[in-house]
Amino acid sequence: MAFKRFEDIDAWQKGRELTRTVYKYTRNDGFRPDFGLRDQITRASVSIMNNIAEGFDGGSDAGFVRFLVYAQRSATEVQSCLYVALDNAYIDPDEFNVAYGCAGDVKKLIGGLIKYLKSC
Repeated sequence: MAFKRFEDIDAWQKGRELTRTVYKYTRNDGFRPDFGLRDQITRASVSIMNNIAEGFDGGSDAGFVRFLVYAQRSATEVQSCLYVALDNAYIDPDEFNVAYGCAGDVKKLIGGLIKYLKSC
């Protein structure tokens, strides 16, 4: 599995999709006054993409795996923040399910890539 660009990595592409969704939700009126949560969830979603990209350029599989683990943790952080958004009615249950599922997909893709890199 040789990637020429980080943009070719499925996990990065799915992370980008999640980030677009998070930014869409945080532009809603309900989210606006909660600067702390808005900042936390957007930073965590962007961190997924950035850690995959940074790890890709790390120069070694072990380094890449380290950054992939960070990205995976950021996806879990997004999921946790989504509960806060749901509990405060910033998003509805359908929006929660879409974003939570997308974050879960990101984690699975990252997990598969980690497994692959560790087997090389």
